[in-house]
Amino acid sequence: MEFRKVLSLMLVLLFMSALLMVGGCEEEAAEPEEVDGPVRWTIASGWVAGVYYPISGAMSRMAYDHIENISITAEASGASVANARLIGTRDAELAILQNDIAYYAYNGIEMYEDEAVPEMRGLFTLYPEHCQIVASAEAGIENPGDLAGKNVAVGPLGSGTEANAVQILEAYDLTFDDLGSVERLTASEASDFLRDGRIDAAFFTVGLGAAAIEEVAIVKDVEIVTIDDDKIDWLIETYPYYSKEVIPADTYSGVPESTTVAVLAMIVGHADLSEDLVYEFVSGIFDNLDQPQSVQEAHERGTMITMDTALEGMPIELHPGAEKYFQEQGLVE
Repeated sequence: MEFRKVLSLMLVLLFMSALLMVGGCEEEAAEPEEVDGPVRWTIASGWVAGVYYPISGAMSRMAYDHIENISITAEASGASVANARLIGTRDAELAILQNDIAYYAYNGIEMYEDEAVPEMRGLFTLYPEHCQIVASAEAGIENPGDLAGKNVAVGPLGSGTEANAVQILEAYDLTFDDLGSVERLTASEASDFLRDGRIDAAFFTVGLGAAAIEEVAIVKDVEIVTIDDDKIDWLIETYPYYSKEVIPADTYSGVPESTTVAVLAMIVGHADLSEDLVYEFVSGIFDNLDQPQSVQEAHERGTMITMDTALEGMPIELHPGAEKYFQEQGLVE
C-alpha cells in the first residue's frame, strides 16, 4: 500500500510539473516581439489642394531623410476643427491647424464646449493663414455684407474655414441663414464650383498662393473681397487671434490687392508623445531648413517657417520635447 501511495504522489507531481511547463511556454509565447525600426506617426493635414498637405508631406520626407527614430505619414483631412478632434481621439499623433482653433479646443470653448482637447500640446507655429473670400467678378460683391442672398461655399462642416466664415459674417450682422445657399465644400470642390459658376463666392482660410484659388483665377475673373477696416477692428477686438493683412496684387493671376484678416497655422501633438521623440522631430525640422525638400521648399508659404517666428502666436502649452528644443535655441526661458 505504501508503494502505491508513493507512486500516486509521484504521478501527481509529474502532472503538476507538466502543467507548469505548459503555462510557462504559453506565458513566454505571449510576450510581444520587439519591433525594429522607427515609431510611426500620422500627421493630419488638410485638403490636398491647400497648403497644409504639401507642408505635411515635406515633414514626412524630412523625417525619412533626417529623423532617425520617427516615420511620418501625411494624411489629408477636414483641416483645423476636425484635426483637433483627431488629436483628442488619438487617431493622429500630430496635426496642422489654426491657432484660434487650437485655443478653442484646448480650453473647451466655442465649437468644443462639449469636447475639449486638454491633452493637445503645441510644437511650433508656421505662417499666417489669410481668410480669403474669393468672388466672381460679375457677382457684384464689394464687401462681405454683399454676400447676403448669394450662393456661397463656407468650407467643410466643422472646418476652420467654416468657423472664420461665421465670424466674418457676424461682423456684418449676417448669419448663414442670410445667404442664398450655403455650400460646405472642400477647397478643391469650391474651386470647381466657382469656375463653373455654380456659386458666387467661396471662403478659403489658407496661406497665400493656394493652388485652389489660382486654379480659378487663371480661367475666370475673380477678386478677393476686401473686409472694411472698422469690421477688421471689430474682429480683432472680439477674436484676438486675428491680425490685419494685405493680399498683394497679382498674388493670384490678375487679382487686385485686397485687405483681410489672418490667423496662424501651427503644429500640435498629443501630450503623451515621447519627449525625446518630439525633441527629435522639432530639431529635425528646424536644423534642416536649408536642406533640399525642406518645409521651406514645399510651398511658397513654407518660406515663412523660421526659427525666429516658431513660437509667435502660440496659444497653448508647449510639449516638453518642443520646449526643450526651443530652450536650447534661447527662445524659451
